[in-house]
Amino acid sequence: MKVVIAGGHGKIALILEKLLTERGHSVAGLVRNPAYADDLAEAGAETIVLDLEKATVSELTEHLAGANAVVFAAGAGAGSGSARKETVDRDAAVLLADAAEAAGVGRYLLVSAMGDHLRADPADFEQEFGIYMRAKAAAEDAIRARSNPRATIVRPGLLNNNPGIGRVDLGDRIGTGPIPRADVAAVLLALLEDPRLDGRTVEVIGGPTPIVDALDALAGA
Repeated sequence: MKVVIAGGHGKIALILEKLLTERGHSVAGLVRNPAYADDLAEAGAETIVLDLEKATVSELTEHLAGANAVVFAAGAGAGSGSARKETVDRDAAVLLADAAEAAGVGRYLLVSAMGDHLRADPADFEQEFGIYMRAKAAAEDAIRARSNPRATIVRPGLLNNNPGIGRVDLGDRIGTGPIPRADVAAVLLALLEDPRLDGRTVEVIGGPTPIVDALDALAGA
């Protein structure tokens, strides 16, 4: 399987790239900064240098040729300003879907954010965080509405850098809670290798159930 990851130098992406490589898959990471190439190479990934805030659909499409799946793990990040919440968390996610469709990529995994608060009154949040949440909601809506590529939306809980334990709580709707980035990456790997949850929106936090068992249970529900 060939996978292209947008936001290829992010913490979750680097872990996922290594996991994919260890499983014998081919993986490339989309990054803005060519200085990240060494880190991607260490994870076993090819580097594609492309600024998703400036790229056209046709430019991105060329880089997705032959891919079986794409993963959107990019984010504007804290302190990036309100405008980039929209140009990255919303617009770049949609751009990736447009290019994936044009390139004939059948599957799309979107790393989103958890909860009904995606659609809450923006007055409930500080301005920049409210913009971020609305950008995530808009990206979800635009990507979920497509029949091609077939999208799986993953909403993790509060991310941390603790070591992964390989156990989660995975469901359509679950309570809030923390989860190591390493376990989010492991869930993404499981979803890429097992398409039974394609087209679903799933939430995930740390929990008691081995990832493969959690996926089996949800797929059979």
